[in-house]
Order: sequence, then structure tokens, then C-alpha cells
Amino acid sequence: MIHLNILPYNLAVCKIAPEGLAWGDFAHAPFWSVTRTAEELSLVLPEEYAQPTWQIEGGWRALGVVGPLDFALVGILAALAQPLAEAGIPIFAISTYDTDYLLVKGEKLEAAVAALTHAGHVVQ
Repeated sequence: MIHLNILPYNLAVCKIAPEGLAWGDFAHAPFWSVTRTAEELSLVLPEEYAQPTWQIEGGWRALGVVGPLDFALVGILAALAQPLAEAGIPIFAISTYDTDYLLVKGEKLEAAVAALTHAGHVVQ
């Protein structure tokens, strides 16, 4: 059984030109995650912080695993992703040092909570 909390805001997943990122635009947002690869710069943050010059996919909600999680734990994301996949719910996953977050589209949040609860997890 995994315990999750629903974050109280709508999130946007954004693709940004590396030179187009100004930290001051979102530094005080309550949640954000930045990932850079050789191919792209991605940013997840509350929708109201997204800039119109970015490529934006909005309407996401986040389910955060109550942590911190031990690095030796195995299968946390799999235990959450499997019931969501079986329910036909796409996810966008983010991991931090302490925990994991699963993003689902807002219109799928209720179905995601039902699928996770049916799988034995606790969602608040």
C-alpha cells in the first residue's frame, strides 16, 4: 500500500528553448521541476507560471507519493503505473530525491484515484 497526496494546482509540462528560460519567471512557484538533456529543456510548473513563448501541454494534476522514500525500495512507480495503465490512464512521472510524482490529465484524475484505490493504495 502506497500513500499519495493530490497536489492542489493544475500543472503544465513545457518545452523551452534553453536560452528562453528565466528563473525569475517561476522561482517562487510552489512546485516546479526542470530536466535538461542534449535534446531539450523541459519544465513542469503550475499553469499560471507558463510563458506564452514556450511549448505548453497544460491540464495536468499531480499525485505525490508520501515520502521520503528509501533508495533501496523497488517497484514504487511500477505499483502505481500498472493500475493506471490497466485503466487506460497515461502518466508523466517525476522523481525527486525524496519521492515520486505521477501526473495525470485533470479529466482523468477521478478515474486515476479510483484505479489506485482499487489497487490498494491510499489517495488523499
